[in-house]
Amino acid sequence: MFADASLDDPQALSAIDDALREIAGWGAQVRRAHTAAAGVLAQLDPMDRPRAIVASGPHGRLFRAVLEPICPMPFVAWPHGGLPAWAGPLDLVIIVCPDGGREEEVAAAAEARRRGCSLLVAAPEESELHTAAAGRETMFLPAGSTDTTALAVPVLCALHLLGLGPEVEAEPVAEALDQVAKDCAPTVEADVNPGKNLALALADSTPLVWGGSVLAARAARRVAESLREASGRPAVAGDDTQLVPLLSAAPEADLFADPFEDGSPELRPALLILDDGTEPPMAAAARRRLEEAAEQAAVRVYPVLAVEGSQIVRFATLLAIGRYAAAYLALGLGRRH
Repeated sequence: MFADASLDDPQALSAIDDALREIAGWGAQVRRAHTAAAGVLAQLDPMDRPRAIVASGPHGRLFRAVLEPICPMPFVAWPHGGLPAWAGPLDLVIIVCPDGGREEEVAAAAEARRRGCSLLVAAPEESELHTAAAGRETMFLPAGSTDTTALAVPVLCALHLLGLGPEVEAEPVAEALDQVAKDCAPTVEADVNPGKNLALALADSTPLVWGGSVLAARAARRVAESLREASGRPAVAGDDTQLVPLLSAAPEADLFADPFEDGSPELRPALLILDDGTEPPMAAAARRRLEEAAEQAAVRVYPVLAVEGSQIVRFATLLAIGRYAAAYLALGLGRRH
């Protein structure tokens, strides 16, 4: 049973104080990451256009989602070990590692140097990755944060200054995250708190999460991960072809079910639509298909709206709302988060 009252109970909320403080400090993490890299960013000038850009490691898809629509050369997210076989002196490799010690990133940097690739690296100074990447063709951004999304902001700033990506400013991202922290704070009551509201909506449901744009779809996967960890339940992120069958197969709602007499009822899906305000026409059609399938199956639909701003602002605020919802969901379900 979900303890609804716990979301507005100061004593109960104290149990997730650390988690809430971590999310609330996300804006400050962005500022620290940018401040640490500011000296290097001030010295960057547009570079000769590389043949291709490779974003190595598990976070490369975020950079691809931001840059690919406008990048004037091929952009490859490479989550595997090493580098693509074709990567060489004409190519730029991006590596981001908050702790600077993951074996995969260190090996990728060493391989990039052997092949003569240019490197853009964000990691702690004096870390293994810093040492492995050091060289004439390396642009190194000192990491001022251990949060990967926060580190992505100065990397995107660097790519813009190099003439390879859209303009990105750190302060609007930080301010937008600060605003989400105010809106979703534990002292804000559930009926006007987006994070608590979403947790209540998912109290007895299996989340199906969809985002229409490339970045919103990326956010959907991250939000689903947070909800799975918080609830111990399945949470699925996907496109309309994956989610429509799940909606159509939803168990029929029993309006007369009594959880005290009948035990825990089978969880029905709830559809979360992450709306960053940039859905292309094809995504709008997919959204209609999802909403129609949800209506036919009597499944509730919950839109989650991003804060207006740049692409990275919208992406980060969708993630932040999802993280708050996960924290409150864990509290209501009596799980440690």
